[in-house]
Amino acid sequence: MTDNSPHAIVLFDGVCNFCNGSVNAIIRRDKRGYFQFAALQSDVGARLQRQYGLDPSALDTLVLIEGGRVYTKSTAGLRIARRLRWPWPALYAHLAVPPPVRDFVYDWFARRRYRWFGKRDECVVPSLEVRERFLTD
Repeated sequence: MTDNSPHAIVLFDGVCNFCNGSVNAIIRRDKRGYFQFAALQSDVGARLQRQYGLDPSALDTLVLIEGGRVYTKSTAGLRIARRLRWPWPALYAHLAVPPPVRDFVYDWFARRRYRWFGKRDECVVPSLEVRERFLTD
């Protein structure tokens, strides 16, 4: 992906049930196909994390690569929301909340996501209808 790519990449925890549900929700609300996806645990996910100076062993964050820049945690989520159909772009106003406050809430939720929503033994294989939106090596 180049800096002037017409797409953004979302890296997500591929074994987290909540994260997989969130990816499905993004796909349903992103009719233009702006977002592409890769699991943090995948080879392409690890490669992109290293390329952008992130630790591939840290699987507790959402990552958005957009316009050659990398965004994580709450900033990634809010930047994703602004590209979806209404009412999701309204959440982007929360960007005015200082990042330490937003990320405190994000981290609090991230520590509990497996307990609340469960975890799979391996990454989910996307359906044929959306497989082209997922990056592979």
